[in-house]
Amino acid sequence: MAEKTGDGGIYPKHGGFEKLLSYQVAEMLYDITVRFTKRYIEPGSRTRDQMEQAARSGSRNIAEGSVFSATSKKVEMNLTNVARASLTELKKDYASFLRQNKLELWPIADPIRQELIDRRFRTADEVAHWAAGVHKRSPGRGHAEIVGNIGHVYCMVAIGLLDRQLATLAREFTENGGFGERLYRLRKQARDDGGQQPKDPEPPKGPEPLKP
Repeated sequence: MAEKTGDGGIYPKHGGFEKLLSYQVAEMLYDITVRFTKRYIEPGSRTRDQMEQAARSGSRNIAEGSVFSATSKKVEMNLTNVARASLTELKKDYASFLRQNKLELWPIADPIRQELIDRRFRTADEVAHWAAGVHKRSPGRGHAEIVGNIGHVYCMVAIGLLDRQLATLAREFTENGGFGERLYRLRKQARDDGGQQPKDPEPPKGPEPLKP
């Protein structure tokens, strides 16, 4: 459900990140990555920490950007871009895992890869059940190959969704302006109508962005 501040005329609807498809995919990818690193990456290693932090940064910065959209489209775009950068690094880590272990990186034309995308799973448990079924159907695809490619594919899906989201944010900013422009229009309207000018509102607060 979208969050609101006191004056809907000054602050647009914001929050509601749970409904963003990019957030849903990134959050599921975070869960998948935590399971992956526990099984395949050495405990305490820098790679394990980097992968988990990148996955967490991806989902959390999407959420924070949605909240900050009330007062700054620029901040929202910056945070969304941080999320994209984090997931790009995570995608590289999954690709490195496959390459270093001499496992196949599924090509775009691979039917199993497309099946994973088309299923539109919502939880890591659903993905794990599907992965077990793939191994049964195709024993030549080992567990490590399957789960490594799952992480890589979902990174690409999330990045693609964020690219579309960033393009939409840029278009909205160009067409409607930011918080300052909205406040100016309301003040001007109040002057023209002979009414009281709106006071400067307190902006909603949020934590610092997570970096990859």
